[in-house]
Amino acid sequence: MVCAVNLAHFTFFAADMYPESVIQFFHQTFGSAPAVVVRAPGRINLIGEHTDYNEGFVLPAAIDKAIWFAVSPRSDAQLHFHALDFQDAFLGQIKNLKKAENSWPNYLLGTFSELLKDGYQPGGVNVVFGGNIPSGAGLSSSAAVESGMLFALNELFGFGLDRPTLARLAQRAENNFVGMNCGIMDMFASLMGRKNHALKLDCRSLETEYFPVNLPDHTFILCDSGVKHQLVDSEYNTRRRECEEGVDILKTIFPEIHSLRDATPEMIFLEKKRFRDVVFQRCTFIAEENERVLNACNALKNNNLAGFGTMLYESHDGLQHAYEVTCPETDFLVAETRNDAAVLGARQMGGGFGGCTLNLVRRDAVSDFQKKMQTAYQSKWKNELKIYSAEITNGVETFVAE
Repeated sequence: MVCAVNLAHFTFFAADMYPESVIQFFHQTFGSAPAVVVRAPGRINLIGEHTDYNEGFVLPAAIDKAIWFAVSPRSDAQLHFHALDFQDAFLGQIKNLKKAENSWPNYLLGTFSELLKDGYQPGGVNVVFGGNIPSGAGLSSSAAVESGMLFALNELFGFGLDRPTLARLAQRAENNFVGMNCGIMDMFASLMGRKNHALKLDCRSLETEYFPVNLPDHTFILCDSGVKHQLVDSEYNTRRRECEEGVDILKTIFPEIHSLRDATPEMIFLEKKRFRDVVFQRCTFIAEENERVLNACNALKNNNLAGFGTMLYESHDGLQHAYEVTCPETDFLVAETRNDAAVLGARQMGGGFGGCTLNLVRRDAVSDFQKKMQTAYQSKWKNELKIYSAEITNGVETFVAE
């Protein structure tokens, strides 16, 4: 599953401050310019939810909300980290890596731990980082932190690691050191994103393919329900067991099936009587969602945005009724868009039970869309609706000041 951890300590909201503020703080703190400045983006997942742990396909993209790093090597083995946005610092030693009492340093320390396990020898570093990825919105600030730190270390110490390898190391850092059993999609999206393209990731082989996202007249808008993913861990485990139960049944009829990635909706429907109703629903959704990812890629390739938008609605319907991982607030947000001519499609994004909805909106109608949605949400739920734009950008990259 995607990294759904709620990083309350990653509160990166200071828009338009980066990277200048990170560079300036580094200079003030360490008395010199950083050796490397790195931008590590967050991500959206256009379509393909809960397909990752079923060895299926996902379609993420890097976005223009990012974490910025200013980094220089030290002459010793000390680690000096400064988290600019919440004004906190951490001092440690490479030779004595252990989990910090505060959570945030562990996302950096884990990258050193995994490099050392593979025989690489990073030296001490001075680090300042901060960014504008909204907290708790499901845009993968944790993956951006790990991916950006690894990219910077790779640049500084000349390890020569390619981006897929860095993504695997970033995942291991979160799995092994932070202790979050997340998948690899977020790291792949952050490291391997390409401007104006979506990245189709095969979660079985980790093969990737890019598809153009041409949006001269439309843009992606995120509506943040403000509902935290309170049930996601227990319900996630239940969904996994239900999918595994379905695979066990299908294997007895179709020996070639190793995961729901190998099943078609037709196969599942033919054997419907063998499944518990809930397992039938779960398996049908996954098989259909995998097909939707592939169809969405073709729609993007052919610049069929209307068809792509329809698939977003279909995905949400499946998440709501068959996989049952939405919540009343996100269902409401999607329902509010269905009769809006300026919206081509919308769906809940992420693991479920809260978070953001992803909306494909006509650019000239964004302001009206925002006002309408915020007014409706306030009236219904008595809560403020936060709204973010999301332009598709390149993955992790170095920054050179002009």
